[in-house]
Amino acid sequence: MLEDFDYKYGSCPLYYTISTLEGKWKWIILWRLYEAEVIRYNKLKETLKPIAHKTLSKELKELESSNLIHREQYNEIPPKVEYSLTEEGKTLVPILKLMSQWGEKHIAK
Repeated sequence: MLEDFDYKYGSCPLYYTISTLEGKWKWIILWRLYEAEVIRYNKLKETLKPIAHKTLSKELKELESSNLIHREQYNEIPPKVEYSLTEEGKTLVPILKLMSQWGEKHIAK
């Protein structure tokens, strides 16, 4: 059954996009990185309450492995880690803006 799905949708651009950016938090993380340009882990976590540390860490690793975000670690005490969008990640900004505009128009007030 799974083989049929991959056969039918494996090369579909929409399926690729959705599978790369699936999940509750990825789009919001990308939006926060866009807004901040560069943000430290703790500040990002603070802006995403009630996200769990484990979830944020997992989502960041997946976005980094997809080359959508950049992780910069500074070897100092205490450790300092900053995140930003890569050039490829920045190509999602127009989509993020459209999603935000759509939400503004349709959110229940």
